[in-house]
Amino acid sequence: MSILHLALAADWQAARPTGEYRISTLGHTLQQVGFIHCSRDRAQLDQVAATFYAHVHDPLLILEIDPTGLDVRIEDGFPHLYGPLPITAVTAVHPYAHSTR
Repeated sequence: MSILHLALAADWQAARPTGEYRISTLGHTLQQVGFIHCSRDRAQLDQVAATFYAHVHDPLLILEIDPTGLDVRIEDGFPHLYGPLPITAVTAVHPYAHSTR
């Protein structure tokens, strides 16, 4: 089962050559927050988008993540990834489009 992360396309593109993605959520790094925010499904991801990304006009991506071997903890109903996201754990990338954007 995959978990999801909403990413700015520019952040994802910058991370790919390094082998690790280190953005927690919009404008905050893993180092600042301590974990990477994720969602358990598309409905939860849409909720995150509506709450935190409604004002963002830059392209957004959905990163599908295989959590096998990663330090993922469910906290307050959301999966949190403790540590950087290895690019190899991202199994698919899709453009994000929401009907309210």
